[in-house]
Amino acid sequence: MDTGVNSGLKKGHMSTAQRVGTFVVVAVTSLSSLASAQTKKEFKYTVGSGATVTIANEYGPVIVKPSSNNQVIVIATTQSDKVEVDETRNGDRVLLRSHLLPGATPTNRSVDYQVQIPADASLTIRSTNGPLHAEQLRGDVTIEGDSAPVDVRDISNAHVHVNTLNGPITLANIRFGHVEVNSIGGDINLLSVTGPLVAVTSTTGKISYNGDFGIGGDYKMSTHTGNIEAVVPADASVDVTARSVRGDVENDFPLHPKAHTTFLPQKGRSFVGTAGQAASSVLLRTFSGKIRLKKSQ
Repeated sequence: MDTGVNSGLKKGHMSTAQRVGTFVVVAVTSLSSLASAQTKKEFKYTVGSGATVTIANEYGPVIVKPSSNNQVIVIATTQSDKVEVDETRNGDRVLLRSHLLPGATPTNRSVDYQVQIPADASLTIRSTNGPLHAEQLRGDVTIEGDSAPVDVRDISNAHVHVNTLNGPITLANIRFGHVEVNSIGGDINLLSVTGPLVAVTSTTGKISYNGDFGIGGDYKMSTHTGNIEAVVPADASVDVTARSVRGDVENDFPLHPKAHTTFLPQKGRSFVGTAGQAASSVLLRTFSGKIRLKKSQ
């Protein structure tokens, strides 16, 4: 004797087990289709000294490391046939750019770039969501992103320019370079970053500096509402000015007072002082954020 439920099943209704099985099959099929649509392409260019390499990738990571010769080697992996990689070369200028095709979606529009360039080449990389990474280069480095996390390390004798909207930025072991970093909402972390000019700005993000401020450099770090924290060793040689219009300032670092200042320091809002030979100038400034200078342990 058939029940109403059995009758419904006979007329084409699926049981819970059947529905789950169908979902699994569809999901596996979709993943298999996506995997099969991935395409890996390799581009190689032999370039001269001081070449320029630009990678413009709207969605997906760009990882750049030095090559062992004068070649630019790019391995680009597209996630589907809805995104392509265009290449252009003019002399020692190399440009690779991702572009989307009709039907591109957030799950299939990404391109993964693994890049090797000569250490003395100038590099520019751009991405909306990244992540973006460059290391062990001697040429100028320019990185731009929206929410893309940025990581730059082991760069020497070069200009380093980084701009994000709200992507976090990490710079480590940057030596003897001009460094300019800007973010609207991203936190900025600098570890052992020194050079003749280090200028860092964030609107709402936090700025953290851990290092010795080098010798003879000009360091400027400013935010609107974000906090600034600088941790320096006891033997640092600095001339420090810290000012917050509405926020608090704290100093745990032994500074010698200056006989003459351009303004009258206000307790809890600003401080001025020197350490060592005062070889580097350090300006820490925020509107309503908190500033703290501390001695490293």
